[in-house]
Amino acid sequence: MHRRPMTAGQSKTQSTEATHLRESQLSESERRMARLVRTIEGEIVPRLVMSRRAMCVPAPLAGRPDLGPDAAEVRELVRLLLAHDVAVASAYVDTVRRGGASLEGVCLHLLAPAARELGLLWEEDACDFMQVTVGLCRLHQLLRELSPEFRPESVEMEPEKSILLAPAPGDQHTFGITLVAQFLRKAGWEVWHEHPADGADLIDLVRRHWFAVVGLSVGSESRVEEVAAIIRSIRQASLNRSVGILIGGPVLVARPELAQLVGADGTAADGPMAVLRAETLCSSHAAAN
Repeated sequence: MHRRPMTAGQSKTQSTEATHLRESQLSESERRMARLVRTIEGEIVPRLVMSRRAMCVPAPLAGRPDLGPDAAEVRELVRLLLAHDVAVASAYVDTVRRGGASLEGVCLHLLAPAARELGLLWEEDACDFMQVTVGLCRLHQLLRELSPEFRPESVEMEPEKSILLAPAPGDQHTFGITLVAQFLRKAGWEVWHEHPADGADLIDLVRRHWFAVVGLSVGSESRVEEVAAIIRSIRQASLNRSVGILIGGPVLVARPELAQLVGADGTAADGPMAVLRAETLCSSHAAAN
């Protein structure tokens, strides 16, 4: 009896289910590593690329911006990440860029696939947990080295535009919100970038300090009810009775309608969009008052 071939959708669904099953059997540290793989590939790199494009910064080299690095270069970077310290991998990325790859090409076609490849090596038991963790840490450091090229020049902050940025209590996704903070500072916002230990710490901040907007990063749909409760508490406790609330993060990219469901005023997929949303909230509330 012949088995009917799986469709692409069925294959993807089975792969996702297998990944969740495997993660459910892991220790907390191993689950965090798995989430880091997905965050680098699905959140950090796209935000870097979209941020740069939104700023209209020209690529440093013409070369091959659309094609970017190829599969062989991805495999070589992964090998270097696993076998050498980050300086060796960084030198290799510089070599790829000198060969004509744009910064966007490097992010989309070298770093993101490398994160995916490291995750596959772990899932297939080709590398152990420690090896992949070290490789991912080195890849994360490469991203940090590249991130200044996306940063706009600083400008004088406007005192009436103050925003609190924080991950939702218990959330591990912090890199994306760090990039958002850079764009807001460039646009003249006073940014408080905090990491509250729990909801009580977050509520205490808005009770003691005036913020025009509060921005929360949400990494998992399982936290939606908690986020809705936090938003209600922020509105009740805020020194600014008209505080605007934005939420973002990987779960909102897939389901932007969750912003309205949890009681937020909007969502933003990247830094430039966060600036636009925050400016709009600030202006509308000022007009209302």
